[in-house]
Order: sequence, then C-alpha cells, then structure tokens
Amino acid sequence: MMADVNITSNDVNTPQLEPLVENRPPFTVRAKKVFKKIWSDKLIYLMILPVVVYYVIFRYLPMAGISIAFYDYKILKGFSGSTFVGFKHFITFFSNPDFFKLLYNTIILNVYSLLFCFTAPIIFALLLNELRNKHFKKTVQTVSYLPYFLSTVVVVGMLYNLLSPTTGSINALLRSMGKDSINFLQEPKYFRPIYIISGIWQGIGWGSIVYLSALTSIDQELYEAAMVDGASRFKQVIHITLPSIKNTIIVMFILQVGNLMSVGFEKVFLLQQPTNYSVSEVLSTYIYKLGITNANYGLATAVGLFNSVVSLILVYFSTYLSKKYSETTLL
Repeated sequence: MMADVNITSNDVNTPQLEPLVENRPPFTVRAKKVFKKIWSDKLIYLMILPVVVYYVIFRYLPMAGISIAFYDYKILKGFSGSTFVGFKHFITFFSNPDFFKLLYNTIILNVYSLLFCFTAPIIFALLLNELRNKHFKKTVQTVSYLPYFLSTVVVVGMLYNLLSPTTGSINALLRSMGKDSINFLQEPKYFRPIYIISGIWQGIGWGSIVYLSALTSIDQELYEAAMVDGASRFKQVIHITLPSIKNTIIVMFILQVGNLMSVGFEKVFLLQQPTNYSVSEVLSTYIYKLGITNANYGLATAVGLFNSVVSLILVYFSTYLSKKYSETTLL
C-alpha cells in the first residue's frame, strides 16, 4: 500500500512577489554619479556650452515677448501700462486686404526655394561624386563653397552691379546682340528668378557637404556588384546612390519645410523696389515695417507668432509623413 502523502503549503514552491517599490539609491548618490559622469566628459560639455547659452539667451528667453501680441504694447509704458486687447491684432491682420497676397508671396517664394535650392545641392553632390580626378574635384568643391561665406549685402551689391541697366554686364551683352536694356531689379517678373538663382549660386556648394558625407558611407561593393551585372552609371545612381542617402535627404527636407514660412529677410528687403512690391512683400518684411518703421509692436508680434505656428505645424506634418512612409523622423 502506498503511504499517504501530506502536502502542505510549505512543500509547494510559490513564486516570490517582487517588491512594488524599486530600491533606488538616495538622491545624493545619484547626483554624485551624474556629476562624475559630466566631469569625466567635461571637455565635450564645454564645447556644447556656448550653443546652449546662445539658444537660452536668444531663442528661449525672447519667447516671453510673445505676450506682446495680446497687448496694445507701448515700449515706454511696458506691460503694466499697456492695454490687454486679446486677439484684436490677429483679427486685424487676418482682415487686412493684403493678407492673402503676403501669404501667397511668402509661400510661393519658399516653394520655389524648396524645388530648386533644395534639389540643386543633391544633384551637385551626385555630380561631384562621379568625378575621378581628385585634384579637380577638390578645386570645384572649394570654388563652390566660397560664395556661401559672402554676406547677403555683398551678394545683393554684386547683383545690382551685374544687372544694372547702364553698366551691368548682362545688359551690355543684350545691347551687343541688338536688344534693349532691361531693368531687371525694377520688373516684378524678374524678382523671383533673381532671388532663386542667386540663392542656388550662393548655397549649392555648402549645401552639398551633407550629401557628400553621406555618399562616402555607401558600401562600394554594391557598385562593384552592379557593374558585374552590367548596370550603367545612371542606373547605379538611381538604384544604389539615391536609396542609400534617402534618409539624409528626408531629414534635410524636414528642416527645409520648417523654414517654409521664413523667407530670408535680408535679401528680400535689399532687393525690394517700389515697383516690385506686389511680388516682393513677404511676411518678414511686413513684420519689419510694422514693428520698426511704424512701431506697432503688438501687431508685428501677432504676425510673427502666426508665422511661427504655421512653421511648427508644417514641421510636424512633414515629420509625420516621413515617419509614415520611410521610418525617418526628427521627433
């Protein structure tokens, strides 16, 4: 007969419950570890410190001025002596007869920049990547980088000299061909082409640096395998090069879309003429004239806030699309 076996609760291996509260070290111990980590990498933190200070002073602290958009702000009276007007300035701006013209001019100028100034460095980087003569390649790169370091004032001065109806070389060429001189800077239809072409010339070399860096990380064995299969250089670019730098292009595109509402104020303002206001007046120049010329700080801040909110929405929208279709995102 089998002996009766008494099973008690002590004989059963019951799982041990983990404590609900994690045994974390005291705050002082954790703070010492963090400080020790920062001190060990102090040189790295010292390098990024100027950038952090710059953004805190010139980017984050001025955000307190956003509240000016809701006041009839008087600079001599300050906030305490200014009247709170709510959304009055926004209503004034949206009901302005020139609102849609300003918005259209801003968007169309940036769309042209996105189409041409954004794609030009990519094409330029691909062409440079195909060069086999290293000395010639470095020379072309150096020459293309130089215009980026010219100030906007210098570039616009060069445009005035180049396009002058009397002494400009372009009009001299036209006259030698038996054609009449053209006052390019006065004609509204030439404003956008001048802005875009000069932007491409100034930024194509510098903008290609990121893509050239991405091109160096491509596995060369992919090209060798493609050559064995008989793929031409063009097919290698389409099927190997562009897909390999796709993530870099998407990130740069998102950053560019974030500036879609922020046209370069300096060049637009310097190229403006009374005869081309219909195409050259954009939000940034309008804000300048409201805030500086007319001292209407409340309305100028409201327009600037509207501009920033639209830019933020565009960044999130482009990030959402890039994450949805390519798994690449900044957020």
